[in-house]
Amino acid sequence: MISRMVFMAGLLACVGLWTGCGRTDSESTRIVVTGSSTIAPMFGDMARHYESQHPGVRLDVQTGGSSRGIADARRGLADIGMVSRAAYEDEDDLVWHKNARDGIAMIVHADNPIREIDTDTVRAIYRKEIRRWSGLGGPDRPITVINKAEGRSTLDLFLAYTGLQSEEVQADVVIGDNEHGIQAVIGNPGAITYVSIGTAEYSVNEGRSLRLLPLDGIPATTERVRAGDYPLSRPLHLVTRPDPSEEVLRFIEFTQSAEAASIVEAHYFIPLSD
Repeated sequence: MISRMVFMAGLLACVGLWTGCGRTDSESTRIVVTGSSTIAPMFGDMARHYESQHPGVRLDVQTGGSSRGIADARRGLADIGMVSRAAYEDEDDLVWHKNARDGIAMIVHADNPIREIDTDTVRAIYRKEIRRWSGLGGPDRPITVINKAEGRSTLDLFLAYTGLQSEEVQADVVIGDNEHGIQAVIGNPGAITYVSIGTAEYSVNEGRSLRLLPLDGIPATTERVRAGDYPLSRPLHLVTRPDPSEEVLRFIEFTQSAEAASIVEAHYFIPLSD
């Protein structure tokens, strides 16, 4: 009996191929989607669902960060860019298609006794003004500061919210996507970082050893983002050039539909309808 893992690997291999999965190059429309690692798994699931209903379409979903999504869409290297933030003023050359909402949470290992954190403390930790958890009432253990790599929208939002400058951050570890951050925290009880609330909640639900810390007195949960009172939240977008093909627009319309909302919620993000 074919295992679920093998089945999924085979299914993933079908996404984005010029040929294969029973179709030739001439019979398929290929749509390239690149960008934010936060939302790539969600759009990967949407792509597979869409392909099952549109056999003539193949979607190639690749990660690399929101900056890559913007750059690839602008240069025509991708039909669609994935961006997990709002548009900047100099990005009005692209068309922004909102799909969902998310928040950013500070996370620590589940064994860390710290139960909440405020912005002043986050700043002090990331400047190395507080170097051990004992300074916060925790164990006498060094704090491992994990930061996001340049070009990641999560980094931009973290810096904007905390008021930190990039040069002030004294990181012990620099990571790329959310999964890297979650793995780093699970493997180090002294670590702290910030990741997508949706991704972190999904991981906790899977039984992984991490905790989302309330920020400035507000729980870091999808429900508080939905309610509009969590302080560090963001829109999740797809972006295109002004003249996308009809097939690209049909896929984007699907991602914004009630049918796709269940996929959004399965990834612990908040659909447009909420």
